[in-house]
Amino acid sequence: MDAIELLKQQHREVEELFEKFEKAGEGKQEVMMDLFARIADNLAAHATIEEKLFYPSVYVGPTADKLQEAVEEHLSVKRVIADLLDMDPMDTQFKAKMKVLQELVEHHVEEEEKQLFKDVKKLMRKEELAVIGEQMEAMFDELIQTEPRMQVPRETDEAAPLA
Repeated sequence: MDAIELLKQQHREVEELFEKFEKAGEGKQEVMMDLFARIADNLAAHATIEEKLFYPSVYVGPTADKLQEAVEEHLSVKRVIADLLDMDPMDTQFKAKMKVLQELVEHHVEEEEKQLFKDVKKLMRKEELAVIGEQMEAMFDELIQTEPRMQVPRETDEAAPLA
C-alpha cells in the first residue's frame, strides 16, 4: 500500500475509535480504558512510523516547514496521551482531556491530508511511495504488538519542555 493511503487509512481508524469512545456511556470504565488504549497505541505507532520513515523520506523543498510543524503537533498529542496514562477514566477531567486529544488529532489530520500529502504526491513517484508504505506498514504492525502508548511518557520527557 502506498504510504499516503496507509496514513489516510490509519486516520480513519482512529476517527472511528474516537467516535466509539464518545458513545461509550458513563460508568463503562472498562470500555473507556480499552478504547483509550487502542487510540493511544494507534496514535503512538502512527506517529513513530511518520517520524522515522515518512517524514525523513519527504523532507525536501516545500514540505520541510510543514514537517517541522507536524512533529510539534505529534509532541502535543503525546503530552496529552502521557497525561491520560496517569489518569483514572472516572476522573472528571478524563473525558475532557480525551476531547482535547481528539481535537489535536483532527487538526493534524486535516493539515496533512489537505496540504502535506498533496505536496508529497508532487515530489515523489508512486513507486517510491509504495516502498515507503510497505516499510511503514511493517513497522506499524510490529509496534502495535508492543503497547506503544507505554513509550510515550519517555518520548515526551526526552523532548524539550514547554516553556
